Amino acid sequence: MRPILSVLLVAVSLNSFADGPADNIPEKVRPVPPPGASIPDDVRSELISGADNLGREIEQLRGELKGKSNALVLLPDIQIFEKAVRWAVEYNEIFNPTNEIPAARNLLKQGTERVQQLRDGRPLWISATGLVVRGYVSRLDGSVQPYGLVVPASFNPASSHEHRLDIWFHGRGEKLTELDFLVGRQKSPGEFTPRNAIVLHTYSRFCNGQKLAGEVDVFEALAAVRRNYLIDDNRIIVRGFSLGGAACWQIAAHYPGHWAAAAPGAGFSETPEFLKIFQNEKVQPTWYEQALWHQYNATDYALNFFNLPTVAYSGEIDGQKQAADAMAKAMRAEGLELTHVIGPRTAHAYHPVAKQEVNRRIDSIAARGRDPLPQQIRFTTWTLRYNNCAWLTVDELEKHWTQARVSADILGGNTLRVGTENLSAFSVTMPSGLCPFDARENVRVVIDGIEVSAPKPGSDKSWEADFHKLGGRWYVGESPEKGRLMKRHGLQGPIDDAFMSSFLVVRPTGKAPNEKVGAWVAAELAHFTNEWRHHFRGDARIKDDVAVTDADIDANHLILWGDGESNALLGKIKDKLPFTWDAKTITAGRKTFEANHHVPLLIYPNPLNPNRYVVLNSGFTFREYDYLNNARQVPKLPDWAVVDVNTPPSSRWPGKVVEAGFFGERWELTENTKLQAPSPR
Repeated sequence: MRPILSVLLVAVSLNSFADGPADNIPEKVRPVPPPGASIPDDVRSELISGADNLGREIEQLRGELKGKSNALVLLPDIQIFEKAVRWAVEYNEIFNPTNEIPAARNLLKQGTERVQQLRDGRPLWISATGLVVRGYVSRLDGSVQPYGLVVPASFNPASSHEHRLDIWFHGRGEKLTELDFLVGRQKSPGEFTPRNAIVLHTYSRFCNGQKLAGEVDVFEALAAVRRNYLIDDNRIIVRGFSLGGAACWQIAAHYPGHWAAAAPGAGFSETPEFLKIFQNEKVQPTWYEQALWHQYNATDYALNFFNLPTVAYSGEIDGQKQAADAMAKAMRAEGLELTHVIGPRTAHAYHPVAKQEVNRRIDSIAARGRDPLPQQIRFTTWTLRYNNCAWLTVDELEKHWTQARVSADILGGNTLRVGTENLSAFSVTMPSGLCPFDARENVRVVIDGIEVSAPKPGSDKSWEADFHKLGGRWYVGESPEKGRLMKRHGLQGPIDDAFMSSFLVVRPTGKAPNEKVGAWVAAELAHFTNEWRHHFRGDARIKDDVAVTDADIDANHLILWGDGESNALLGKIKDKLPFTWDAKTITAGRKTFEANHHVPLLIYPNPLNPNRYVVLNSGFTFREYDYLNNARQVPKLPDWAVVDVNTPPSSRWPGKVVEAGFFGERWELTENTKLQAPSPR
């Protein structure tokens, strides 16, 4: 397809758009977010006092509203103001005192006004139109997270009208604190405001391209909007520009059945080529980093755009046009042609005429809406973290981090034809009223050329069926592996996956048998909790090992720090983990390591609750060097690793990674698990 609006070729150096060669030096990493400006002590005291007062008002109001669930759920809409001011002051994140100090005062005033409105039973913001800021409590860490809305003038809370919703992902902002976000979301409606549509601006937990906790933010913010407004689930659009364009590529590629359309602008769509071209970085990954790129490289999921209408945009002379070009190449390899609107002679911005063209196309798609039951599905994945498209779900892979593909076609004669690669189980769920099959007959399912007979649809025109492969042949019914220790959706690793659901950090209270290892554990635990606050904008929940309850084990992934002697909870389960670890040695398969200067890191189903993870001695695995370019912010370690703490932690690694690998599909440490030579520092 010829680029829309422009066929003029302009030669431009992509390096001129890079963050600069200084950001490619791991030994000289600038802090992100940067240190804030100095503010007078009396102003600091004033703002903290104001946040304290608002916090007390919120807690008093919580008591007054006890038992009134409809009112209590509105408290995060007030807490966002208290958090925004407190964090900006306490953590030295006021960067422009002239503007931000008055803004902080105004946010405290807004919070106080909302307290009074809720106390009076008149929360005016819930029916307001225009620019509205609200919040929710995240299941990950209990933190309050903000989001912004553009509510059309036509909105009527008493109406049963369902609104189109456009989700907008913001660009890179190293100073995008909660304070800055709330101020911005009450000043500007943003790039696109479709007529009669609600626009959701996600905060994304700072600046991560909607990855990991930022990815979860998309769905938590969306759930909050659905609770408060009537949304047409078949007319939800995802869009963004720059870093937001990168976010749009990845959210669209990984969740193709959720959206009516995607409209990414600029950004990046994969890691290695973008860093080489845009960042001018000499990329030297370990083998497991290369494997882990398959988690977030949207180019590896290009087939998924078969089921998702997409309109990409780039400025003709924008270095970040590389993202859409890479996607176009990957889609072309799948037989798909990317619709790519190009702004003539435009750098990193929307060209006004091109913007109109993007709107025309997206509005046309939105008017038709998402097909809730497509007759054909084409889907690919590399991990069970991403396992669904519309009515088809991948339940088991033959091997993680190897591409899995599935095609499914609804045919005449009550027939479903399915083709698979690297799948060992899948399921079909067609909701009530949507199943196209004749309810009087069994459904004929042909999988990889093998015909099986599946149950009839229900009288409500719904249909559900499970399929599994055994000995190379497909059968109807649940997999015989179901209920056993297997990799499955939400329980498939790598280490970073534990931080995409509710987690609890478990701190050791005992004495470590080795002083060097104990010091490393204490330092890395502090590093993780500090960086979680910096980059995912929450306070990690922490408990001492001896204080963890059965309810904690039931509800959370457990992030265990220490060893079997210093951490009582780890001591209870250490014999049920795939490594052996005592005061002298750590054993992983046939490999042994001296315990006085090595530490195991791993993710594994919790022996005390196999529906949840335990993680040993690790937080999320990208570090300070990776903050400097969002394309680097991807998992860096696989399911397990052994670290030599004689080498101090750096901006890239927690020490010297001497071995690392992935567990097998049954969480086994197999002899053919590929091990890694010492990693670069």
